[in-house]
Amino acid sequence: MREPSAELIIDIDRIRNNIIYLKSLLKPDTKFMAILKANAYGHGLNIISKSIDDLVDGYGLVRLEEATSVRKYTSKKILLMQGVYSEDDFKIAYDNKFDLVVHNKNQLFAFENSDINIWLKVNTGMNRLGFLPEEIISLHKLYDLDKRKYVLMSHLACSDNPKDQLNEKQFKSFDQLADALEANFEKSIGNTGCILNYPDQCFDWVRSGIGLYGGVLGNNKLKSAMTFRSQVIEIRNIKQNDRVGYNGRVIAKKDMKIAIVYAGYADGFPQSIMDNSKVVINDQVAETFGQVSMDLISIDVTNISNCNIGDWCILWNEEYTHTNIAKDSNLISYELMTRITPRVKVIYENL
Repeated sequence: MREPSAELIIDIDRIRNNIIYLKSLLKPDTKFMAILKANAYGHGLNIISKSIDDLVDGYGLVRLEEATSVRKYTSKKILLMQGVYSEDDFKIAYDNKFDLVVHNKNQLFAFENSDINIWLKVNTGMNRLGFLPEEIISLHKLYDLDKRKYVLMSHLACSDNPKDQLNEKQFKSFDQLADALEANFEKSIGNTGCILNYPDQCFDWVRSGIGLYGGVLGNNKLKSAMTFRSQVIEIRNIKQNDRVGYNGRVIAKKDMKIAIVYAGYADGFPQSIMDNSKVVINDQVAETFGQVSMDLISIDVTNISNCNIGDWCILWNEEYTHTNIAKDSNLISYELMTRITPRVKVIYENL
């Protein structure tokens, strides 16, 4: 066996198929923005942008350096979703024909140039970024916005849970503001959860992030594009009452066989992963056993037949998804996807 390495296998076709499915839920004239922030949620910014450009109408990013990188591969709309915070950054955005979110008074200098496309953000109840509805009305009067085309946008906090009453509160606040304004604007409030649960509220633009990559709990149509795996480098027989790993946190309740897998939190598999989290070896389900260390994970393979050094351990894939392992450890799939570190070997399929 050559020097082992954790591997991240990314299936481009799954991302493309996820986009096609999400778009099938929308009205034909609703435009689709792919959110590629955080290195395309850990999937590789440049490769993903090149691979989906024919399917989408634009891209959403947060960092200027990521946005300028994507601009090399597309002439389509690129939105800086938190806007810019200085005149110097504004010039970069202007030169690259980026759209800008304006969400607070310190960004109002963006209105001074009528050639840049503005997305005006209203806080409808998430209470992170955005003007209050009454502030939007004041800005309309102050900056004569009824003469300028822009996008009125907001962000949903609980769209993945249609039972949460905050959804209706946010939709109502957004609709009331839109009705009160007499201007030439488009509307955007829809994220992945909105596309899946409230397709009638998706308006002119949707901004889909997690749905591209298949990290939606309980949805079988959206497929995880990631397979995260590494190899077994040791197999040990341990006795009842033996302690395993740092701090001796787990104690064998019986004689056991454990496999040591060459991956750890330095690769992006969190130390906070709970014991008994499900992984797969030789198409059989096994469970983590003991504290994840920097380079190693211990796995209970007592009941795994023919487990040998060199076998692959699937930490997550399309079937045993990062979404499920995240849920079991009180994490979220977003965090697992964006934790993958540069020392992991990345392999793309269906490029």
